[in-house]
Amino acid sequence: MDTFSFINGGLHTESVSVTDLMSQYGSPLYIYSRSEIESNWQQYNTAFGDHPNLICYSVKSNSNLAVLNVLARLGSGFDIVSIGELHRVIAAGGEPSKCVFSGVGKSRKEIQEALDVGIFCFNVESASELDRICSVAESVGIVAPVSIRVNPDVDAKTHPYISTGLKENKFGVDIEEAILLYRKADQSSAIKVCGLDYHIGSQITEVSPFMDALDKALDLISKLNNEGITIGHLDIGGGVGVNYNNNQTIAVNIDGYISEVLERVKDLTILVEPGRSIVGNAGIFVTKVEYLKKNANKSFAIVDGAMNDLLRPSLYSAYHKVTAVMQSGEGVDGSWDIVGPICETGDFLAKNRVLTIAEGDYLAFMSAGAYSYSMSSNYNTRPRVAEVMVSGNQHTLIRERETISELFNKERILDA
Repeated sequence: MDTFSFINGGLHTESVSVTDLMSQYGSPLYIYSRSEIESNWQQYNTAFGDHPNLICYSVKSNSNLAVLNVLARLGSGFDIVSIGELHRVIAAGGEPSKCVFSGVGKSRKEIQEALDVGIFCFNVESASELDRICSVAESVGIVAPVSIRVNPDVDAKTHPYISTGLKENKFGVDIEEAILLYRKADQSSAIKVCGLDYHIGSQITEVSPFMDALDKALDLISKLNNEGITIGHLDIGGGVGVNYNNNQTIAVNIDGYISEVLERVKDLTILVEPGRSIVGNAGIFVTKVEYLKKNANKSFAIVDGAMNDLLRPSLYSAYHKVTAVMQSGEGVDGSWDIVGPICETGDFLAKNRVLTIAEGDYLAFMSAGAYSYSMSSNYNTRPRVAEVMVSGNQHTLIRERETISELFNKERILDA
């Protein structure tokens, strides 16, 4: 059975009816498949075979504790970009010693906490950051493990907001300058050089940019080895895309991609930081049609979900396939813009979708497991929605729906 499939005209997640989930947990709702998450992670694990590796799931893509716990049980490592994400990993049963700490703005407090719990390494993104890590490490008497994130200036041919490997991006160190940082790190008694890291972007749908970056990284590693600076691991980042549209062919085969990497790296331990490719197609967002509205030029399906719940379409013009949860064939035919109740013209979830729908129907936005709930907000004083995990014929509420009172219970009115 497919993870999300129609049985007797109704959409199911694994063996559970989505309509039943909506009746029990309310709308809007995020629904995840445990088996899909596990299967996607195992693709990487199987592809590496016996080669030394660490799969570091990118926490920012979906940071729910239940999702992290499912992955921790598999033995996953984690890619974090804040101390909050590290705390989430620990709370979910993950091991700090399997965490890589990325991000361009690490504070002294974050660095010290990460050293105290014994993370795998810091991915260093600037000369100033290296100085700060060295200073903190010296002050607490701990040798800091570091990997320098190089910017290989490779065009991943993706949306500019999620491109990270070009010279105009804020991430990493120019590959030409990285060798100077490695020399500096190697001379410090408070720093242990562990590896080299790069990450060129997100939602990448072809292998060639990954290989271009890999070749540049391996060339730098060779130069470092010639200077006596040993690189123990190579972190090839994440970025593998998922299929948001059934008509779109995703060309990155995980097994083929990893096999091609291993053919070139020989004895290096490989780290990889997948996020979207683990959880993207493992989740859906379901919302209820409140009103159907037509004017002279447009047909609108106004739903109870909004841009604060699913930001990707408004932020990136991202595409999610949309399907009616019940395919009864009843309702109004049309080409619909699916919009929310927020007071912004940019509050849309999809445009020009040909659907037969009626008021009260549920619509499922597919491939909503990554960068969806994790980017949600309380804009317009809207409580964030609930999340549910399905496993076979079982389902569990993994995040309660927020209440309105919770949104302002930490705010204070002036005394006078």
